[in-house]
Amino acid sequence: MMRGIIRGVDERLGTARMTREVLNKVFPDHWSFLLGEVILYTFIILVGTGVYLTLFFDASQQEVLYAGSYVPLQGVEMSRAYASALDISFSVRSGLVIRQVHHWAALIFAAAMVTHLLRTFFTGAFRKPREMNWAVGVTLLILAMVNGFTGYSMIDDQLSGTGLRIGYSIIISIPLIGPWLSSLLLGGEFPGADILSRLFVLHVMIVPTLIALLLAAHMAILVRQKHTQFPGRDKTENTITGLRLWPTYAMKAVGVFFLTGAVLAGMGGLIQINPIWMFGPFRVADVSSASQPDWYVGWLEGALRLMPAWELRFAPFEIPNPFYPSLVLAGGVFVVLYAWPWLEAWKTGDHEIHHLLDRPSERPTRTSIGLAAIAFFGVLFVAGGDDVIAVWLDISVNSMVRMLQFLAIVLPIAVFFISRSVMRRRIAKREKSGKGFVPKVGHSKWEFRIAFVLVAVSVLFIYVSLSKPSPPALPETWTAEANNGLSGLQMYDAACAQCHGESLEGIFGPALGPGTDSEEMSDTLIGAVVFAGIGTMPPMPGVLTEQQVEDVIVYIRRVQESG
Repeated sequence: MMRGIIRGVDERLGTARMTREVLNKVFPDHWSFLLGEVILYTFIILVGTGVYLTLFFDASQQEVLYAGSYVPLQGVEMSRAYASALDISFSVRSGLVIRQVHHWAALIFAAAMVTHLLRTFFTGAFRKPREMNWAVGVTLLILAMVNGFTGYSMIDDQLSGTGLRIGYSIIISIPLIGPWLSSLLLGGEFPGADILSRLFVLHVMIVPTLIALLLAAHMAILVRQKHTQFPGRDKTENTITGLRLWPTYAMKAVGVFFLTGAVLAGMGGLIQINPIWMFGPFRVADVSSASQPDWYVGWLEGALRLMPAWELRFAPFEIPNPFYPSLVLAGGVFVVLYAWPWLEAWKTGDHEIHHLLDRPSERPTRTSIGLAAIAFFGVLFVAGGDDVIAVWLDISVNSMVRMLQFLAIVLPIAVFFISRSVMRRRIAKREKSGKGFVPKVGHSKWEFRIAFVLVAVSVLFIYVSLSKPSPPALPETWTAEANNGLSGLQMYDAACAQCHGESLEGIFGPALGPGTDSEEMSDTLIGAVVFAGIGTMPPMPGVLTEQQVEDVIVYIRRVQESG
């Protein structure tokens, strides 16, 4: 009976021929191609562990008194979301292991995706006819970063709340539409009334569905097109050597899947990650020290820290500082990534179909650009933890920032020219010895022009950064006790006017007077900024009490209302 049903389906849909073609597809046997498989397998594990965690997680901001198993937090007021995350960790059977497997899988998912993208870039696997699959891969990387951020932000612990505050600052820095977008996402002013439930929907439903669809499209394109392979003996653009999908490659893939799951299970059970019970519930007015994001957004955190205090103002509009290192930099990076296959084809005039991969050392310009980008983002990644590193090395954080600002500009340029010079010397040596075809060696005018622009921008950046005066520091004797009895005006004149101006017009810090963005900020948010510090503004715990901050805010509101 089953044989008849299968034969009937095949007669109508032709599935046997299609299945035979798929099972006979040949895959090259090279370890680097396993990176794509690891992406798929970690996603499957993410979905499985995520479904389990969803059964116990409550994405609610309703405040409750914790009465769970973790004694140090019993009786502490917190959201249901944070309380349920604690219950998963301490009360649900295998909950902590599953939660940590989920988190490690997310990190490895992003790591495998980045490594796979680098392999594709350096070997030229993005060239015709694979430009569309390259664009799909870049989109998957963006979605992976978004889903990771929404995942650890919805737990509502102090660390995730700090990251959410940074994300909120980035969103409201978007000219014209930033405040509207933040209100749409948060359901009001920060931290918002609906943010956790909306992050939950994004993390559990919308983004994973998009990732699954794009992974399916990515694999469908891969099966439809001929697989790439590394050059070697008897390998040409028209032939491919390797293992058939069935049974050899399929059995090997099953083994890799279980090996990936075993490694993640071992990491989840033996290596602690994100101990949320140590951070406590999120409080808007508090910021935990040494707050670091997951690694795949560490470069964005570093860019925010290294960006000089530059802002563009033209009344009545202002483009705040976070807009440049976050949206402009990140947007520019991903635009270049999307456009790279067509940019390279246009510049080199190579519009042929390629199935053989390049050796990175034989493409000096492309490889040098990639290495320079790695150096640049490596510096930004280090800058994301500059406060912790400064403590370890016992040096000034400001000195650390200056050094990293310098390296962020100089190191990529040095890596580009040194690596390209080494590869070109190697190619020239091979050309001289007559060892086969290698890409043309030579300098072009556009490379010199780009180098000149980079050096000019570097010099200008360093000059402006070093010549810009720093805001005066608060006197060491200026403490909360010494400020007792002072009015809001007197405290503003003593500590705030030197940066924000005597008339709130803004000097080192932003203007606070009538018609500025501060009018739209709640008193709670202003108080949080004062206590936490932001940009060049130092944190104020121990310098001002909550009541003294309220007195200063009352004075600022009075000036704003007077117009």
